[in-house]
Amino acid sequence: MKARLPYIIGFVLLTAVEVCIGVFYFSHFIRSYLGDVIIVWVLYCLFRSFVPKKFSSYGIAVGILIFSFAVEFLQKAHIADILGVENKLLRIIIGTSYATEDLWCYVAGTAVTILEIWLFKKLSAHKDT
Repeated sequence: MKARLPYIIGFVLLTAVEVCIGVFYFSHFIRSYLGDVIIVWVLYCLFRSFVPKKFSSYGIAVGILIFSFAVEFLQKAHIADILGVENKLLRIIIGTSYATEDLWCYVAGTAVTILEIWLFKKLSAHKDT
């Protein structure tokens, strides 16, 4: 549990940031782009909170990217309308509009996550020597 605590804290803090971005309209850039980058980090922290260490951190990051792409393409197919979702909060969570820019934001979020994983591994290896 001790090893997962930073991910749980990260998940809670980043989720709070995402809620603030959603509730308070800071700017088009923050809401439209930075929020999509951060959601990748939120999902990574969530998965790392529950998934055993034996699973590759890089694999989890790439899996989240694939999941993010799938969700975006489901938005393009209007999945919320197909499922008949009327709850406003649930429609926000699922998403109701497709944007190619979102895909690039997910890639950027994944790239930052992979860089962080790589740096952490390098620093940990350096600290052990």
